[in-house]
Parts: sequence; structure tokens; C-alpha cells
Amino acid sequence: MATLIRENFMFASLFFKSKDVMIFNGLIALGTVASQEVYSVFAFNCPCSPERNYLYGLAAIGVPALVFFLIGITLNKNTWNVISECRTRACKKFSGAAAFALLGSVVGRAMVAPMTWSVISLLRGEAYVCALSEFMDSSSLENFPVGYGPLTFARFPCNDVPADVVKFRGEIERQLKYESQLLGWLMVALTAIAVFLLLCLKRCCSPLGYQQESYWSQYRCSENELFQRTAELHAKSLAAENVKQFFGFVAMDNEDKERLQEHPVKDSIPSSQWNQITGVYLYRENKDVPLYSRLNKWAKGIIEDCTGANEKQQGGYGI
Repeated sequence: MATLIRENFMFASLFFKSKDVMIFNGLIALGTVASQEVYSVFAFNCPCSPERNYLYGLAAIGVPALVFFLIGITLNKNTWNVISECRTRACKKFSGAAAFALLGSVVGRAMVAPMTWSVISLLRGEAYVCALSEFMDSSSLENFPVGYGPLTFARFPCNDVPADVVKFRGEIERQLKYESQLLGWLMVALTAIAVFLLLCLKRCCSPLGYQQESYWSQYRCSENELFQRTAELHAKSLAAENVKQFFGFVAMDNEDKERLQEHPVKDSIPSSQWNQITGVYLYRENKDVPLYSRLNKWAKGIIEDCTGANEKQQGGYGI
């Protein structure tokens, strides 16, 4: 049971796996706030019409949040790791709960910008006032004249109302902004609680000590950086070799020529090797020796089988 709990919950720690991720999420949030300000100043324009107000207000909050969410899913490397895992290995090594937790971690990262947009929209209150103005209850307003319905209330955000009810505009706006900001702060509180609980689960369920977990994070960052730099040089070297065979020469800077002469590349890397190092990676050990990534596992010459008999699985997080 303990092993199953570790496997299923350690995926949640992907969202908090490094300080770089937290900084990146902070930058995303700041960018979202800036986008919200620009949108409010230049684009938001309540139609002040029954039924249209509600749809426009919901769209002003929901549609940008949806777009940010889809962008976050698309730009997340883990999304494509999951797809590659299902394509090459049919997700055979995933339990249902582990797969759900992994997808949850992907969604968690993608929710940073949408949550920020929604919270800022609610705290500003403009979209909420526009959307809910037509549903105001006249009985909640002291001394409000009778005979006015949704058509009149829907026009309050534009201040285009009969003279005898203009004085109620401030009170209506205050009530609706109170509701909007209350919802915004509730979202902030619930998000903070969820983040705190996930951090607690991460620390409680981790099979690794703090120092080893920190080392693993550093290893993965270093491996990714070196892999990207080396892949760029390898691709350039292979392209240069092919261009040279076609033209008889290749036009390159002296610095690049020296690098390529030092590290010549003749053949492409087989697809089978690419598949072995691509996909979701669950932390494993082989004879008590940690395997920190698929590349680490490949370099040790461990051949992956369907049962995973060659390694001892010690948790369930990591890509």
C-alpha cells in the first residue's frame, strides 16, 4: 500500500520540482496580470443589454482563461512526454491512478495563467458587474423606484439610465464588486490551501531524502541543458556533413568548423535509441543504484522490458 501511495501521489510534486519552475510560473502570472490590464483598458466594453451582458461578462473571464490553459498544456514538455509514452509503450507501466496524477500535474502547471486571469478579473470586478447587473434585485436597494426591470439594470454599467435611478449606480456597483471580489479572494484562499496540501503530500510521499531529491533536480536540469546544447551541435554537424557531400564544401564560420572537426558526425542516431530515452520516467533503482532519467538508464545499458523486472521502482514522479 505504501508503494502504491508513493507511485500515485509523487506525480503531484512535478509542479514543485524545482525553483526554476516556480520562477517561471511567477513570470507567467506577471505576464497574465499585464495582459489583464491591457485588455481592461483597450478592449473591455460592456454591451449594456439584457442577456448579452451575461454572455459577454462570462466570455471576458472564461475565454482568455481557456486560451491560456490550452497554451499552457501545449507548451508543457510533459504533455508530449505522455503522448510519446502512450505511442511507444502504450502506457503499459502506468497504473490508472498514476496516469491520473501525472495528467493532474500537467494540468496544474497549465492552470497558473488561467487562475491568475480569473482572480484578477474578479478582483477588478468589471466583467462581473457587467455580467450580473441585469440580475440585481430591486428590493435590495432602499427607495428604488418601482417599474424598472432587467433592461434598466443592464444599462447601469454604461451609466445610461433614467435620471431618477442614476443615484443608485454607485450602490449597485459596490454590491456587485463586493460579490466579485469575495469570489476572487475565495479562489486565492482555495488555491493557497491546495498548493500547501500538495507540498505536504510531496514531502510525505517522497521516497528520497531532501538532499538526494535536490541532487536529482540538479542532475535533471544539467542533463537537459547539456543534452540540448549537444543535440544542437550534433544536428549542425550532421547537416554540415550532408551539405558537404552534396555541394563538395560547406560554408561555416571558423569557430563552427573547429567544433565540427573536433566532433565529427557521420550517421544519424537510430530511432530505437531515441524512443528509449523519450517518454515519461518513473524514478527507479537498479541493484540499489539510482537511475535518474531515461538517458541515465540507457547509458547503464539497462534494457527495458514490459514487466520492469530489471529495476526496482521507488516512486512515481519525474519526466
